[in-house]
Amino acid sequence: MKKTVLSILLIGMTMMASAQNKMQAAMPRPAKLQLTEQWDKVFPQSDKVDHRKVTFVNRYGITLAADMYTPKNATGKLAAIAVSGPFGAVKEQSSGLYAQTLAEHGFLTIAFDPSFTGESAGEPRNVASPDINTEDFSAAVDFLSVQDNVDADRIGILGICGWGGIALNAAAMDTRIKATVASTMYDMTRVIANGYNDVDDNPIARHKMLENLNLQRTKDYKQGFYDRAGGCLKPGELTDETPQFVRDYTMYYETKRGFHPRSVNSTEGWNKTSALSFVNLPFMQRIGEIQSAVLVMHGEKAHSFYFGKTAYSKLTGNNKELLIIPGATHTDLYDGGARDFIPFDRLAKFYHDNLK
Repeated sequence: MKKTVLSILLIGMTMMASAQNKMQAAMPRPAKLQLTEQWDKVFPQSDKVDHRKVTFVNRYGITLAADMYTPKNATGKLAAIAVSGPFGAVKEQSSGLYAQTLAEHGFLTIAFDPSFTGESAGEPRNVASPDINTEDFSAAVDFLSVQDNVDADRIGILGICGWGGIALNAAAMDTRIKATVASTMYDMTRVIANGYNDVDDNPIARHKMLENLNLQRTKDYKQGFYDRAGGCLKPGELTDETPQFVRDYTMYYETKRGFHPRSVNSTEGWNKTSALSFVNLPFMQRIGEIQSAVLVMHGEKAHSFYFGKTAYSKLTGNNKELLIIPGATHTDLYDGGARDFIPFDRLAKFYHDNLK
C-alpha cells in the first residue's frame, strides 16, 4: 500500500513538473534576415574600427538587424553603447555615424534598425510603437550583455531625434543602462498628441485627429493595405513659405547628404495610422526616477529644443546634464552639419566617465 501511494505521488510530481515545463515560454530565436553585406552607409567607413552585421531578438519575438563597430585590436571586456534614430531613419544614416565614431573612441557599439523598419523584421512594415520601440533598446542591452568582449555592467544607450525620447523612456525602465544620451531629441508622444509647440493640445483638436485616423483604419482594412503618409518634401517641392525646419529635413533625407532607400523618411513615410498608439501612451512619465547618468544634447537653434528643455527639467540628481550646441539646428546633430557640430569627444568623455 505504501509503495502504491508513493508511486502515485511520484507520478503526480512528474506530471506537475512536466506541465510547468510546458507552460514556460521559450526565448524566441532570431529569424534569418536578408542583410546587405556591402558598405551602403551615407558616411565613409573608418579604418580604425572593425564592422560586421549582427542580429538579435526582442521580447516580442521580432528580430532586429544591427551594425556592430569594434575598435581595432581591442582586447578585454569593453564598455558598450547601443544607438538608434532618428525617428524613421535607418542604421545606415545618423545612428551608424554616431556608433562608428564612438567605436573610434574605444567603445563597442551597435546601431540598430527599430522593429518594423530597415533591415529588421516585424509586420506590418513601416509602423512604430511606443512600447515595442522602447523594448528594442532593452533588447539591444540583452544582446550586448552576453557578448564575450562586453562588460555587462558598462552598457549605455544613445537615441537621436525621436529615439532620444525613446532612450529616456528605456532608461527609466531598464536599470542595466548606466548612461544615456538623448541627442536633438523629440518626444514623439507629445508632438503627435499636441502638435508642434503644443498648439493643438486641446480635446477638440485631438478628437478631430483621432476621428481622421480611425476613419483611415476602416479604409485600410477595407482595401487590404495601409496607406502611407508620405516622406519628406523633395528639394523641388520647397517654396519660400516652407518652414526652415522642414527645409532642413529635406536637405538631409532627400539629398546625397543623407538619402537612403530603406529610410521611411526618405521614401513614402510611415503608415498613416502609425501615430495612433502614441496619443494615449506618453513617454517619460518616470524619467525623474532615473538614477543613472543622462546627457541631453540639443542645438541652440533647433525647432525641437523645447523637447530637450522639458525632458531635462524632469530629470533629477547630480549626474544629469544639458549640453547646448551654439548655432546648431535640429538636423545639424544628425551628421554634424556644415560645421561639425557634434562634439564626439565630449560624448566619449561622458560615456568614459559613467561606464567605468
